[in-house]
Amino acid sequence: MVGNIALAAASPPSDSDINRLLAASRAQSMLDAMLPQMEAMQAQQFAQLTQEKSFTPEQKQRLQRIQQRTSQTLREALSWSQLRPMYVDLYKQSFSKEDVLAMAEFYESSAGQSLLDKTPALMQNLMVAIQQKMNPLLASLQKDLEAIVAEEKK
Repeated sequence: MVGNIALAAASPPSDSDINRLLAASRAQSMLDAMLPQMEAMQAQQFAQLTQEKSFTPEQKQRLQRIQQRTSQTLREALSWSQLRPMYVDLYKQSFSKEDVLAMAEFYESSAGQSLLDKTPALMQNLMVAIQQKMNPLLASLQKDLEAIVAEEKK
């Protein structure tokens, strides 16, 4: 309740303030960079769904058209022109004018630009590190599952 009162007392950011922040934080280019990854995940899921089934050439063509249409729908739904108004509304709901201006100033600074430049490599390194940490856990889980299956067969 106190947080809501404080936020209500703060002046709301204007569309111009939020547009400045979105530009400084490279929101559109980050979204554009995510789209191919999301499309690749969608294609991989589609391939997994159809992997062990045999289809006629005509069915394969229909499936390919469905996949292309799904990819196009995803691209349209997640386009900057569709999402920018949502970003603006959510920033207005979440941040005061002072917050937005301070964030924009940070992202416009050399430190902010450096953060933006290095974030993709950081995220990639985090994913690799997390995967390496998970591999022994998954191997242990696999052994436990095999032991349970072996016990049930007895």
